[in-house]
Amino acid sequence: MNKEAMLAVLDSTLLKPTASRTDITIFCEETIQYGFKTVFVNPYWIPYAVKMLSPHGIKVGVPIGFSLGGATTNTKIAETAEAVENGAVEIDMLINIGALKSREYNVVKQDIAAVVHTARGNLTKVIIETALLSQEEKVAACKIIMEAGADYVKTATGFNGGGATIEDIKLLKSVTGNSIKIKAAGGIRSWQDACAMLEAGASRLGTSNAVKIINEEKIDGDY
Repeated sequence: MNKEAMLAVLDSTLLKPTASRTDITIFCEETIQYGFKTVFVNPYWIPYAVKMLSPHGIKVGVPIGFSLGGATTNTKIAETAEAVENGAVEIDMLINIGALKSREYNVVKQDIAAVVHTARGNLTKVIIETALLSQEEKVAACKIIMEAGADYVKTATGFNGGGATIEDIKLLKSVTGNSIKIKAAGGIRSWQDACAMLEAGASRLGTSNAVKIINEEKIDGDY
């Protein structure tokens, strides 16, 4: 894989709660410099990031229900609606993990479907926090996400202990097939990590190490 192909699937993120306006400015400037196609920032920073990046054709996405997923559906709806109004074009929502573990599958499905509807046709990805789930729960989550009409299942936030693994990507792919896509996130720190996730079945990658990974292409370009 070459640099251009990686840039097309690598989402650069800055979601630290301590990120200041200066940090966001530097992040956006790096995004423009390196040519990333999509970035993710917390909801408060969407208007600012959109103002900086939209002239360069760079998309801004947002996490919803971040970073625990336990917000009510109405809260996620309101957060999604405001994010879209402010210019976000990709929605990465947290699944209701507690409801999933309680086997309240209809609650989980309705929660996702409501966000999908509110997203107004923009890409919606559902983060399931694979490190917190059993194999059975991962499979159940994938099936619910497909039924709810989301576009992607996403492995993790990277904030709740553990992230994407090759084994999880292969498991999710075995369940979803070509029905929906997979976004690997959490713990992707090198060019080799990124390529391995794509080879295992991921279509998109999310990482706060995007600049480091792209710079490694010059060294590890044979991966």
